[in-house]
Amino acid sequence: MTRPKRLSPEAQAEALTTLTGWKPAGAREAIVKRFAFRDFSEAFGWMTRVALLAEAMNHHPEWSNVYRTVDVTLTTHDAGGLTELDVRLARAIDALGT
Repeated sequence: MTRPKRLSPEAQAEALTTLTGWKPAGAREAIVKRFAFRDFSEAFGWMTRVALLAEAMNHHPEWSNVYRTVDVTLTTHDAGGLTELDVRLARAIDALGT
């Protein structure tokens, strides 16, 4: 398996224009998004669906859950920053809906 390559700053900016609600993570080379649900059970069920998706892609998000919100950060540690793999996972997560 080949290691994904980091996106150039221009490619990162372009990718963000194609993603809904995802933002740069500030000082980190990553993207972030907050997802809100009706309650904890709905948030946890969504996290389970994302976990199965991430496992199938062999690419795992950083995330935290507080009651009905889930904060997701995507970056590719092996590449040292944002890659096309992160963009694909962001799109797949968004396709699951909330």
